[in-house]
Amino acid sequence: MDARIVIDLATATPPYEQVQKQISSLISIGELRPGTRLPTVRSLAADLGVAAGTVARAYKELEAAGRVATNRRQGTVVAQSADHADVPAEVMAAVEHLIKEGKQAGLADATIVTVLQGRLNQRGK
Repeated sequence: MDARIVIDLATATPPYEQVQKQISSLISIGELRPGTRLPTVRSLAADLGVAAGTVARAYKELEAAGRVATNRRQGTVVAQSADHADVPAEVMAAVEHLIKEGKQAGLADATIVTVLQGRLNQRGK
């Protein structure tokens, strides 16, 4: 898995949930395709500097949601039946534009995400 997962210990979101959400997002945007093997629990935990139980719980949550499948032979892989929301190129372009504009304005990644999440929450009401 080439995609980078980052744990922010300053946030109230538990590390396992951060791992789970980031992997789920990578699946949704097509960065992780069906059949893609994920790192072993121990390997990813060592890379992230977290306990193996943290990654194991994230994988368990992803498996319960049908996003990944685990078996002894292949390890943990992106499920063939995972809900892969193929994000249209226009939407990805808009996201890239949002990131670029946010960075040019000096905003931190977390702030950009918070602003987007806030607007989504407002629209949902």
